[in-house]
Amino acid sequence: MSDHVISIIGLVLIFTVATVFSVHMGALAIVVAFVVGTVFVHESADDIFAGFPGDLFVVLVGVTFLFAIAKNNGTVNWLVHGSMRVVRGRIALIPWIMFLVTAVLTAVGAVVPAAVALVAPIGLGFAKRYRINPLLMGLLIINGASAGGFSPISVFGSITNGVMSRNNLPGNPALLFLCSFLFNVALSLFVFFLFGGRALLGRREAAAGPGAPAGKPRDGDSPDGGAGGGGGRTVTAALSSGSSGASVSSAAFASGASGTAPAPAGGGGLAVAVVGETAEEPPLTLDRARVLTLLGLLSLVVGSLFFDLNVGLMALTVTVVLSLVSPESAKGAVDKCAWSTVLLVCGIVTFVGLMERIGTIDYLGEGVASVRTPLLGALLICLIGAVVSAFASTTGILGALIPLAVPFLLGGQVGTAGLIVALAISASVVDSSPFSTSGALVVANSPEARRETVFRGLMVWGLAMAAVVPVVTWGVFVVPGWF
Repeated sequence: MSDHVISIIGLVLIFTVATVFSVHMGALAIVVAFVVGTVFVHESADDIFAGFPGDLFVVLVGVTFLFAIAKNNGTVNWLVHGSMRVVRGRIALIPWIMFLVTAVLTAVGAVVPAAVALVAPIGLGFAKRYRINPLLMGLLIINGASAGGFSPISVFGSITNGVMSRNNLPGNPALLFLCSFLFNVALSLFVFFLFGGRALLGRREAAAGPGAPAGKPRDGDSPDGGAGGGGGRTVTAALSSGSSGASVSSAAFASGASGTAPAPAGGGGLAVAVVGETAEEPPLTLDRARVLTLLGLLSLVVGSLFFDLNVGLMALTVTVVLSLVSPESAKGAVDKCAWSTVLLVCGIVTFVGLMERIGTIDYLGEGVASVRTPLLGALLICLIGAVVSAFASTTGILGALIPLAVPFLLGGQVGTAGLIVALAISASVVDSSPFSTSGALVVANSPEARRETVFRGLMVWGLAMAAVVPVVTWGVFVVPGWF
């Protein structure tokens, strides 16, 4: 039995054992990497550790640490308050605002994980406060990153167009960007209605002065914003002005509860309906800690867009500075880092790194290249790109698989632009997998009580995308031979 087959069996065992038994998948992946690497491949411990994604570890820890501090000092609350003014209380627009913001960031040059790292903590904070399904919010953020990811000046777009140029293949950067963007918009519409978006359409945040009439829930409203009957209701949450973060009174969520959440002294604040009543809280203001935190978040955007700085290292730098100048904001923040998610994702990526080092990925690609039927070969390339990208670097997959398609493309039997578009979309939409950086960031920033649910939901969704999207893009962009 070859090393390639053994490594594939090992990957299957990781998912099977972790699913059937109560074993942490990340820890199991590292153990299997140790066994396969030592016994079958004869690698040293240093070789195995070389596959550990230190950069991904720093990104996950740095970003979740930073936003834990931002929640502690009330910065996240301030951003929520301001953002709700922009959408004029329309809850259904919040996920789409997050989609567009992330798309713009990647379109102008931010790498996809960096853009998701910046937007996911804020978007999922909105999801928790306004009872939006975190899967809906997370997937629209990830899809937004993919939508802008293939612009001519973006990282994915530059890599894809560069590989095309080096292999003397005719490219169409504008078509690639347009098709990717429109596909992700259509996919996000499907996600929106699949994960409870219909129930958000009638919901609004009621901002009014003291004594303003509160909205009433409509028949069939779902208390958790999930897919339920038609219509919605005014949000049952009160914006917190303290430093305790984005917590909401549990009484507001109680089934059939009525009454008013406790309101601090003072007037003229934001009134938010709480199941037929009104609760007042004074507006949030910017203090020194919040201003410094906002400057730190801004530095992440500027550093990643214009100076190509690592977002994880920058996030840790900002957390250290904030801890020095505002120690009270950092109390307990490190405990809120998603350590279980960090171990899970880093463990899986460590094993996939072993597969890459021993040539399993190339082995699969060469097998596809030997297929004599161009259309079938094109479909297999898209499938491999989707499956591998769900666990590994999309950037690396794009650079590795496009050259494998050269024999088909040079033969003229498969449209060049069509196959590249299909491969690009197939390899990027699976970033929703919790084993990719983007998916891991969504899991890490989800409410702790729902983190396991979000992880499983993204795993199912990511695997579904890996199986379905290559077939769809192949049928739409490759088979007709339009491009």
